[in-house]
Amino acid sequence: MKPLTALDLTDISDAAVTRNYYIHTFGCQMNESDSQRIGEALGRAGWEAAAAAETADLVLINTCAIREKAEDKLYSALGRYRLLKARRGTKIGVAGCVAQQEKDALLRRAPYVDFVLGPDHLEEVPRLVEQGGVAADFIETEQYLFPQADPETSRGRATAFVTVMKGCDNVCSFCVVPYTRGREVSRPYAEVVREIAGLVSVGVREVTLIGQNVNSYDGGCCFADLIRRVAAVPGLLRIRFTTSHPMDLSPALVRCFHEVPQLMPHFHLPVQHGADSVLQRMRRKYTIAEYEDRIAALPADLALTSDIICGFPGETDDEHRKNLEFLRRTPYDNLFSFIYSPRPHTGAILKLAEWGEVPRPLALRRLEEVQALQMARTLSRHKARVGGSVEVLVEDHGFGRSRENWTVHFQGDAQVGDLVVVHVESASLVALRGVQAAVLDAAPRGSDAPRRRSLAVVNAPECRS
Repeated sequence: MKPLTALDLTDISDAAVTRNYYIHTFGCQMNESDSQRIGEALGRAGWEAAAAAETADLVLINTCAIREKAEDKLYSALGRYRLLKARRGTKIGVAGCVAQQEKDALLRRAPYVDFVLGPDHLEEVPRLVEQGGVAADFIETEQYLFPQADPETSRGRATAFVTVMKGCDNVCSFCVVPYTRGREVSRPYAEVVREIAGLVSVGVREVTLIGQNVNSYDGGCCFADLIRRVAAVPGLLRIRFTTSHPMDLSPALVRCFHEVPQLMPHFHLPVQHGADSVLQRMRRKYTIAEYEDRIAALPADLALTSDIICGFPGETDDEHRKNLEFLRRTPYDNLFSFIYSPRPHTGAILKLAEWGEVPRPLALRRLEEVQALQMARTLSRHKARVGGSVEVLVEDHGFGRSRENWTVHFQGDAQVGDLVVVHVESASLVALRGVQAAVLDAAPRGSDAPRRRSLAVVNAPECRS
C-alpha cells in the first residue's frame, strides 16, 4: 500500500467522521418534544445519536425552570458532564427554559458550557455547536415558525407528542413560563393535522397535543374543533392533551369528551389551590365554585387529575383547611402536588415580603397531608379495578396505559402498538398488573412493522405547567 501524501490527506473530510450527540431532558412534555426536534435538527446536519453520554461528542441538557429543584439538577448534571469535557473534549450545550431564563448568566456561572439555546431556536443547534454563543431571545409572534417533526424518528413508537401551541398569556404569580416560553402562539391546524397523519403512517396510534395552555388554542379554529379535525385522521386510535387552564375550559371542549370516541377519558386540569383567597394571590382568575361548575359537566367516568401548590406565600391554617376540604369533595384520580418554589420575575416573589413566607417545615407538613389524602384515594381507585378488565395501548413489551392514563403492566405476547384487553389481577399506588386477555386491534406486522429509530433522549420528568 502506498503511503498517504498531503493530497491524500485532504480527501479525509469532516463528513467521513461520525459525530454523536446525547440529550438529557428535564421537565415537561414540551421539553421532551423539544428534545426530539433538537435531535432531528442534529440528524439533518450529519450527527448520530449516542447510546450514552460517555461516548458522545456533544452532550445537550434540555432544562426546566418551573421549580428551583430542576435548576439544581441542571448544575449537578453539568458538573458530571464537565468531567467528560476535560477527559475527551465533549462539547456541552444547555437548552430549554433555564437557558432562556439565564442566557449569558449561565455561561458566566458555568464557563465550560459551549452554547445556550432557548426554546424559540431549536433549529439553530447545529450552528451553535460549531460557533458557540447564546441564542435565547424571543422570536416575534408573527415571525415564529414551529419546528416540523420528522415522522421517521417516531417509527416504532405507539405514542407521540405533537406541539399545537407555545407560551402563555395568563401570567400567574407563581409561574415563570411567560418569561421562559413567551406569549401564546398557536400552530395552524392544517400543519398539526399533516404532522399527525405522518406519524400515523409510521405506526403511531396515539397522539398527545401539547402546549402551555392548549385550551386557548387559536390556530385557525378553536381547540375543540382541532380535536375533531385530529380525530378524523384515518388510523389514529387515541387523542390526549395537556396542559389546560380552567378559565379556558369551554362547553365545546366538554362536548368533545362526550362525543369524540378517540378522545381519552383523562383530563389534567390544574386547580393549584382550594381556597379562593389563595387563587386570587395566584392570579388564577376563577373561584373554586366556578371550577367545580366546569368539572361537573364532564363525563362521570372521566379520570380527572390536577396540580396543587402547598405553602404558597401567605397561606394560613384556614386556607390550608379549605384546600383539604376541596380535595376531599373533588374526586381526583391523581394529583401532582408540590411545595411553592420562588421563581425569578414572578409576581409572588415580588410580593413575598408583603404576603409572608410559609416556613418550609410547615409547608412540608401541609404537603404530606395533601399527598396522604390523595394516595389513599388513588390506591382505592386502582384496587377497585382488580378482577375487572382495562383497555391498554401497548407502548413496550408488557407495558402500556389504559384509557384513563393508568400505567398497566401485564403478561402476554402483545407487541408495541397493539390495543389489548388486560384482566387486572393486582394493583398498587402506581400501576395495575394483570394478564393479556384479548387483542382488540393489532399493529402492523412483518415488512409493514414500524422500525424504532432512537434519538438518545434521556428524560427526567420534573414539572407540569
